[in-house]
Amino acid sequence: MSDLKALSPDQLNDELINLKKEQFNLRFQGATGQLENVARVREVRRDIARVRTLQRAKTLQAAKS
Repeated sequence: MSDLKALSPDQLNDELINLKKEQFNLRFQGATGQLENVARVREVRRDIARVRTLQRAKTLQAAKS
C-alpha cells in the first residue's frame, strides 16, 4: 500500500490497467481450467480496489486545493 501511495495519478492509472489485464487473464484461466493459484484472483481484486481508493483520495485532495 505504501508503494502505491507514492505513485502519481498517471502511474496509478497504469497500475490499474495492468491489474485489470491480469484479472482478465486469471478469469480466462479459471474458465478453461488452467488456473493454478486461485487465491491470486482475490489478491488482484483487492489490489484493484486499493488503487481505485487511492485514485479517489488523490482526486478529492486535488479538488480541495
